Amino acid sequence: MSNSYQDIKRQLNASQQDLMLRQNVVATGIGFKTVAGKPTSELAIVCSVDNKRPVSRLQKADIIPTRIHNIPTDVRATGLFRALSAPTGRFRPVPGGSSISHPEISAGTLGCWVQKGDQLYLLSNNHVIANSNEANIGDLIIQPGSYDGGINPEDIIAELSDFIPIHFQEEVQNSTSNLTRWITDCLNGFSKLMGSQTRLKAYRIQKRDNKTDCAIAKPLNAEDIAMEILQIGTIAAKKEAELGMHIKKSGRTTGLTTGAIEQTDVTVSVSYGYNKTAVFTDQLLAGAMSQGGDSGSAVLDLHNNLVGLLYAGSETSTLINRIQNVFDELKITLPDKQE
Repeated sequence: MSNSYQDIKRQLNASQQDLMLRQNVVATGIGFKTVAGKPTSELAIVCSVDNKRPVSRLQKADIIPTRIHNIPTDVRATGLFRALSAPTGRFRPVPGGSSISHPEISAGTLGCWVQKGDQLYLLSNNHVIANSNEANIGDLIIQPGSYDGGINPEDIIAELSDFIPIHFQEEVQNSTSNLTRWITDCLNGFSKLMGSQTRLKAYRIQKRDNKTDCAIAKPLNAEDIAMEILQIGTIAAKKEAELGMHIKKSGRTTGLTTGAIEQTDVTVSVSYGYNKTAVFTDQLLAGAMSQGGDSGSAVLDLHNNLVGLLYAGSETSTLINRIQNVFDELKITLPDKQE
C-alpha cells in the first residue's frame, strides 16, 4: 500500500526529533527512495548522514529502521553541511549572481533585488552581509566581496537594513556544563567496563529552530541596481517549490548551474565554522549545484520563477530556504513590475 505525501509528512514531523538525535544524521526530509544509486517513484523519509557506517559499528539506538510505521526510509551520505562563503568582478550597475560581502566576510552572492514599501533592497544571506548576526544595521556592503578585491570605501554599494537572526546551538560554558560533561564521561566509562553498549551523549541546546538565513541591504545609489540575474535574466514571478522541480541558480563561484529539488520538509544541522552550528527546518535540498561563495544565490525554476534562497551545502548536496519563508520573515516582495 502506497503512502500519500501528507501521510509521510505527518510521520516525518513525529519522528524528526528522534532521527536527528541519532549518530551521524545531519538532515531529514521527504524524497524519492533510491535503489542501487537510482531514484525510484516511491516516496520515503530520507536521512542524510555525514558518512555511511556499517551497522555493526553503530549503537542499536542509532540504527535507522528500514521502515517507520510502514513508511520506507532511505539513508544517504551527503557529508557535513556548511554555510557557503568563499571569488569575482566589479559590476556597476549590480546584477543578481554577483560577488558581494560585509567587509569582514570573504564573499558570497547577491541573490536578487526585492522591495519593501517603496524601496528596493538587495537580498542575500545573513552570514554573507550580516556576518552571522555580528553586524550592525547600517554596516556597509561592498561589491565585489572582500575575497574578490572589494575594498571600503571604493566599492561600497549598500548598507545593511535588516536581517533575520540565526539561532545557534549553545553549550553552557560554565562549571555546571563542565561537571555535566565529566559525569557523562565517567558514566560512559563505567558502562564500558560493565560490558554495556549504551552510551550517554551531551547534546547542544538551541532555543528555537531557524527557517531562513537571509538579510537585505539598501543601495546607496539607485543607479547601481540591475534587475536581472547574471546568465538568467529577470525574475518572472514567485512560486512554491515542489519535490522533483527542476531548478537553476547563478552564483559567484560556480556561475549558472542546474539541478532538481530532491527533498522537501528537510530538518538539517548546518556548520557555520568552529563550534557554531544551527538547526534549520522546512528546508529544500537539491543535488551538487553549488560551492563556497554561492551562498545568497536566488534559486529559480526553469521558467524564471523565484522559489528559494541558497545558503549552504556539502560535497553532494545544496540547501535552500523556501522563498515564501524568506519573504514572510523579512516582509519583502518582488519589485512591483515582477509581481
